[in-house]
Amino acid sequence: MKKHEKSKKKEALPQPEPFTPGITKGMVRDYAFRMFADKLEHDSLSLDNWIIAEKELVKSRQMEEVM
Repeated sequence: MKKHEKSKKKEALPQPEPFTPGITKGMVRDYAFRMFADKLEHDSLSLDNWIIAEKELVKSRQMEEVM
């Protein structure tokens, strides 16, 4: 990797639309910010981070319904 490529900052990825019915962007954003709080200080969230946050949010809501 060339020197100038290392110093480039990644562009912030806009939050994608949720794919789960009944889940809003705000719900995923709140969950992601709590889940990846340490990462937010260093970098923006990747698409994988947004997807993981939504899946974990759905899983936690399903667990709450079972209990």
